[in-house]
Amino acid sequence: MTEPFAAVEIITAKRNGQRLTDEQIAWTVDAYTRGVIADEQMAALAMAIFLNGMDRGEIARWTRAMIDSGETMDFSSLSKPTSDKHSTGGVGDKITLPLAPLVASYGVAVPQLSGRGLGHTGGTLDKLEAIAGWRADLSNEEIFALLEDPGAVICAAGAGLAPADKKLYALRDITGTVEAIPLIASSIMSKKIAEGTGALVLDVKVGSGAFMKDLDQARELARTMVDLGTDAGTRTTALLTDMSAPLGRKIGNALEVEESVEVLAGGGPADIVELTVALAREMLSAAGVEADPAENLANGKAMDVWRKMIAAQDGDPDAELPRSTHTETITATESGVVSGLDALSVGVASWRLGAGRARKEDPVQAGAGITIHAHIGDKVAAGDPLVTLHTDDEGRFERARDILDGAYTFADSAERGSVILDKIQ
Repeated sequence: MTEPFAAVEIITAKRNGQRLTDEQIAWTVDAYTRGVIADEQMAALAMAIFLNGMDRGEIARWTRAMIDSGETMDFSSLSKPTSDKHSTGGVGDKITLPLAPLVASYGVAVPQLSGRGLGHTGGTLDKLEAIAGWRADLSNEEIFALLEDPGAVICAAGAGLAPADKKLYALRDITGTVEAIPLIASSIMSKKIAEGTGALVLDVKVGSGAFMKDLDQARELARTMVDLGTDAGTRTTALLTDMSAPLGRKIGNALEVEESVEVLAGGGPADIVELTVALAREMLSAAGVEADPAENLANGKAMDVWRKMIAAQDGDPDAELPRSTHTETITATESGVVSGLDALSVGVASWRLGAGRARKEDPVQAGAGITIHAHIGDKVAAGDPLVTLHTDDEGRFERARDILDGAYTFADSAERGSVILDKIQ
């Protein structure tokens, strides 16, 4: 077949700051998926987009082309409305685990198609796979059945959703173009729109442990994604949330499941509860349900859904979670109040202990990670425990300790403010 465009003319146009037409964009994404555009050509175009940007219309068309590269799901046949959440990722971000059953406890279906961790940010599927028997891979029929009862499903996204994104994401990762806002926004939103949820709440993280370090950049990303969702007919809002310090006190796969169960039992750290309830309120409201989600955390209804949800995917909600064979505790060398705990340092240390992976194919240790004893606002004396490190491989302790050196700062007084910084709608 004769191609209507040449890759080099599209690269040159964007390099020169020109606006790409709908036809050029549709062809580019399709041609790259088919292998007509080579990786090195798409790498050049991604860099041109990174440097020169795209307007709202271009980003919307690029997102639509990514959706059109594969299959889409349609939940309109369900007996209840659907609402989903996407987080841009962080350290200790276990919110999906208590959030999905909490929202489902109000009669709103939650189709949470999730991924695995890479680098210092954890993956929801890795966490749940620490539960004995639990499986991530479900058929479309199973997904629909679980959305009816118990009402929430957390599982792996099928390979058929936005395959162009999978190919482009891998390329961006090795060409220094990951941070291009048009490409981040279209990557996230193509999968979420293809997934077919009626409403979507975005949790856009800001700070050292997040993808976006700068509040203005995070706000631009959130605005872009909300616009994309709205333009596609999905009710979309975004919360900007703080990721300068880790969320909660347990970092790692089994450790984060343990903390999530504490939240579902009516306890858990205040920051996890605050964010879970705030996101649940947004998800319910977008689905037309006005409620105070704190009630079903306190009365056990969310826990009931969690247990059914885990069991429905062959997991044992009563099974003992894996423990690492080795632990080491780091203590304070000075007295004071914790005024800062660098999220990136904690995330990288947890990764070095075996909780994360450097390449997609790497295994993870279910029990590895970090327990935080002293968080922001806590008073410590010299010799008090700051963190406990968990791993199956003692040789990993040294590199984890190295990265945590300097992660803590102390002052005469400090308190942790709200994790919610702003709302975009």
